[in-house]
Amino acid sequence: MGFELSPDEVEAFTSELARLREEHRDLDSAIDALERVGAINQIQVQRLKKRKLYLKDRMSQIEDALTPDIIA
Repeated sequence: MGFELSPDEVEAFTSELARLREEHRDLDSAIDALERVGAINQIQVQRLKKRKLYLKDRMSQIEDALTPDIIA
């Protein structure tokens, strides 16, 4: 028993997914920049990495919601 998303829900999920992907890339760049500078604030880097993991999990949830279940 699955459920179908309305077109508005699909649009909302798609736009949120795009925003999350962009933020994920931005965090990658920020972490790389902090590590290249050399004056690394480990706590700040850890926070950014945790945020990145949260974003990745949320993106997976949205992708799962957008992908229809296939009964084999």
